[in-house]
Amino acid sequence: MTAAGLFIADKPRGPSSFAVIGRVRHLYGVRQVGHAGTLDPLASGVLPVLVGEATKLVPYLMGLEKEYQATAHLGVATDTYDAEGRVTRRVDGAAVSALGEDEIRAALASFVGQIAQRPPIYSAIKKDGKRLYQLARAQSHEGEGEGEAALVPDEREVVVHEIRLEDITLPEVRFTVRCGKGTYIRSLAHDLGQRLGVGAHLVALRRTRVGPFASTQAVDPFTLGEAPALLPLARAVEHLPLLEVDDDAARRLRLGQQAPLARCAPGPVEGRETDTHRVLRQDGELIALAEWRPGPPGHWSLARVLRG
Repeated sequence: MTAAGLFIADKPRGPSSFAVIGRVRHLYGVRQVGHAGTLDPLASGVLPVLVGEATKLVPYLMGLEKEYQATAHLGVATDTYDAEGRVTRRVDGAAVSALGEDEIRAALASFVGQIAQRPPIYSAIKKDGKRLYQLARAQSHEGEGEGEAALVPDEREVVVHEIRLEDITLPEVRFTVRCGKGTYIRSLAHDLGQRLGVGAHLVALRRTRVGPFASTQAVDPFTLGEAPALLPLARAVEHLPLLEVDDDAARRLRLGQQAPLARCAPGPVEGRETDTHRVLRQDGELIALAEWRPGPPGHWSLARVLRG
């Protein structure tokens, strides 16, 4: 039987997220592997990897809350917003040394909430059908750097739930961020430097949590000689509301028959965060994902069916 389930990777600094996918493919002998949330090569930490049939669940993990530990270097800004980029601004060290804790704490606090954030030009976001980093590199080569100034990514609404200042050892500031989907910590570091008037870039980043999956559960796949047991499919979507069905209903749902859902209670009330439910057999096995369609009349619809 083909392996299927959830692997919580602890991506080391250096390899790309795609390299992690390649390593997991090799470990489990499965081509069908995906992940929920890219980490830059310079970043480390939690990367949920879905194997085999579990790849059907990737879209339902992308919106999970994430937590990061970040270190920004004040006084130097770069075009990539991290340590690999070309320096675009450098200020006198005295200006950085003059910054006080209260000023830095207030600047960090200003980014909490729903904010408009401009992604780095060196990112995988698409603009006019191409990745931003592809456009940035092309313009840099053509204009010897001048083209990068003309490439301005659109601002996006993101949510930052919390920022905690952990340590100040100037010129470095270490902080923890708890945020929603699509938030770029590189942009936060850059914007912190802008807010303080001295420029900044990210020098270290570790993702410590994705939804319920913490770094304490994660394993570096590059250190493994053999494949460990995967977490069950149901673990990947524990954050979704539950529908429980008996064996007969589970069998029929796996055949694509939606009639058994009609016996389930009505879907979420207005204002609920999600209308997608996990459908478990009574023994806890994930059978499907179902969506409540309010109608009228309201009804359930199969969104994903998982093979047994």
